[in-house]
Amino acid sequence: MDPFVRAFLKASLAWLAIGTSVGVAMAFAPALVGWRPVHLHTLLLGFVAMMIFGVAYHVIPRFTGMPLRRPRAAGVHVWLANVGLLLLVAGFAMRAHAIAGAPLAMTSGGLLSALGAYLFAVNIWRTIDTAVARDRARAAQAGSVSPARSSMQILQQ
Repeated sequence: MDPFVRAFLKASLAWLAIGTSVGVAMAFAPALVGWRPVHLHTLLLGFVAMMIFGVAYHVIPRFTGMPLRRPRAAGVHVWLANVGLLLLVAGFAMRAHAIAGAPLAMTSGGLLSALGAYLFAVNIWRTIDTAVARDRARAAQAGSVSPARSSMQILQQ
């Protein structure tokens, strides 16, 4: 398993524990209702999204038969996603207690998280495109199909 895959899976589990703990705290102390965005974002961006990132980085290269296009970008993505989410939820918590600097923390965290998501999308997209190009080249070499046909068209025959 690649180090960035392991990092995403472990981070996902850590965010699950944090998000669940915030939810339990809110259940016992209704005055903490202002922490709802912290609870929501730790579970959705932390647990769910990071689990998806880790699983996708592991599975997509195996499904396509091609290595991940930019493994170093996936390592950068781990840092962008986790630092971004940490800043974002810290900003939400600061806002709940009217602490100065909350908007800056939320904005920077949101931008880092978004940048990581864009990096993920481009990396996976290019990995898939590399596999499609390989399949077209193989089909053209075999002379059995036109290189303009996609892998999906070939499989649907």
